[in-house]
Amino acid sequence: MPPVPDTAAARWRELATEIRRHDRLYYQAAAPEISDVDYDALMKELETIEAAHPELRVPGSPSQRVAGERDEAFPSHAHRVPMLSLSNTYSREELGGFFERVAKGLDLDEEAAKDLTWSVEPKVDGVALALTYEAGRLAMAATRGDGHSGDAVTANAFTLIDLPSELPESIDLELRAEVYMDRRRFVRLNAAREAAGEELFANPRNLTAGTLKLLDSREVARRGLSLAIYAVVDSAAAGHGASLDAAAELGLPVMPERRLCRGPEAVLAAIDVLDARRSKLPFETDGAVVKLDDFALQERLGATAKSPRWGIAFKFAAEEVETRVREIRLQVGRTGAVTPVAELEPVTLAGTTVSRATLHNRDEIERLGIRQNDTVRIVKGGEIIPKVIAVLTDRREGAQEPYRFPETCPACDAPLSFAEEEVAVRCENPACPAQLRRRLEHFASRGALDIEGLGKQWVEILVEQELVKHFADLFRLTREQLLELERMGEKSADNLLAAIETAKGRAWRRKIFALGIRHVGAETARILAGSYPDLETLREAPEEALQELDEVGPVVAASLLDFFTRDSAVAEVAALEDVGFFEHSEQEAVSPPSEERWLTGKRVVITGSFSDVTREELKTWLQSRGAKVSGSVSGRTDLLLAGEKAGGKLEKARSLGVEVWDEARFLAERDDAEAGEA
Repeated sequence: MPPVPDTAAARWRELATEIRRHDRLYYQAAAPEISDVDYDALMKELETIEAAHPELRVPGSPSQRVAGERDEAFPSHAHRVPMLSLSNTYSREELGGFFERVAKGLDLDEEAAKDLTWSVEPKVDGVALALTYEAGRLAMAATRGDGHSGDAVTANAFTLIDLPSELPESIDLELRAEVYMDRRRFVRLNAAREAAGEELFANPRNLTAGTLKLLDSREVARRGLSLAIYAVVDSAAAGHGASLDAAAELGLPVMPERRLCRGPEAVLAAIDVLDARRSKLPFETDGAVVKLDDFALQERLGATAKSPRWGIAFKFAAEEVETRVREIRLQVGRTGAVTPVAELEPVTLAGTTVSRATLHNRDEIERLGIRQNDTVRIVKGGEIIPKVIAVLTDRREGAQEPYRFPETCPACDAPLSFAEEEVAVRCENPACPAQLRRRLEHFASRGALDIEGLGKQWVEILVEQELVKHFADLFRLTREQLLELERMGEKSADNLLAAIETAKGRAWRRKIFALGIRHVGAETARILAGSYPDLETLREAPEEALQELDEVGPVVAASLLDFFTRDSAVAEVAALEDVGFFEHSEQEAVSPPSEERWLTGKRVVITGSFSDVTREELKTWLQSRGAKVSGSVSGRTDLLLAGEKAGGKLEKARSLGVEVWDEARFLAERDDAEAGEA
């Protein structure tokens, strides 16, 4: 097998990094940046590269694992039966291909395949939950997590509307459900927040994800989440439909609007009915789930590492509506990027009221030819992010003037930078108040320092009152200053000051991420923290050494070098040092490699299959001894672990003179190392 071309390997790494970032935004931060369609396009490109170069299809690839992450604030729970995720399709042609694959997998001819029974039900845009009843009582509720283990949120599950804490019969039962926020309840919650002057929740799915991870179950109960059971694990029934019927008889809230259909044509008709009725359902839905009903046939088909072969999600076309552009405004982000936003006449779209839509950048404005007062057609990409897809030029009556992108920042009047090599327009003024607000929001966000109580509204007030001009100013705030602010009571002031002080002890990786260094996301911050255990070592790290780290490379390395030499950032970091921000960090579960540890600094590549140890176990063990596990063989590789059917990586390693160990050699070396450590 020929070696993977550098261009393909580089694009694979880029895609894998980007997909993991979007997974974290969706599952951990509940703040997705792209639509489901765009996400699936990234995944499809990655899978295409892996099909051409199977060596890249490693266990850690996004294509081989269920998206989702653990939350350290909750106990871990291992799923007895893995919670896989369904693959998606957006066209009837692709759905037809799915039916053909099922028939082939079951060795059925065309006529026999037409007699298969399918279940068609809504695809709830919520959060998946595993529920376990023991002797009739709810004993465990856990999120999907990575599909093998999730977060135990049992206390919060007891607050779910319509979920019985015990069943009428003392039975053992394992269920899968989708937790969601009822549309009407979501509207009422946002109306109450608006009346109180609080920031509105973005959409029901994000609110559900955030609520389910709250540590205070009383607040979870106040918000009021619902759920719908979509599967019974190890049911005694013969099929999926019968298993849900039995669950409903026990008083469990099973998935509504489900239908059993015989053959593909009936499935398509049921999908059309669901599409027409989706606005009447109590929850947000972006598609229909199609499952083979017969459990015995499901078992024969089995599953991939990520998805069952007997089910698929058919995604509906995004709902479109027309509205008018009131104004085109510019938003300034924390890195200075200036993003145009269309302020719209409010319109109902996919169950929520939309009044704004991103226009992305200056080029997109020119491509659309959009003007203020234009009538436009908008969609919610993946039913999350509103965007303009067309300008209805035939509706113009003469009041629409071409939009001219300003040359100065709307927040500080500094000249904007229109660099030819970038699509983004930037404000380069580090003192820009709009940038400061966004940087502070990021600094205090859950994925960074998680400063409870320091939300968008208080950030706006602190900047407006000029109480905070730099990160370090947060740690200099006094109780007296806070109590002078309108609507800030004594208890709120004390809680906020305590939360700010607690932030000083956050993990080092979170502090790196909180600094808002361009191109440094949460995963990159974790990698940097593992190699550079404190500020001094990171600040002095050579650019060449940074580039050698996995998921860093030349762009991130250059950004780090720029950050630690730019005057404004140097002053910001120095001020944080003065308030003791970098003096103490909570201990990580995995400490950074020390020079004394076995394999420290060695670049190791794993290839082939192993009989007594999994590749993931190999990777974890090697990293615990200080090794850097890479996905491709190069002149910098120190060691190749080669199992059965090692292929092209083994040939390349031998041609480069890289040391090669087989499984027996690795196990012997591991045992010797562990004996020496004992």
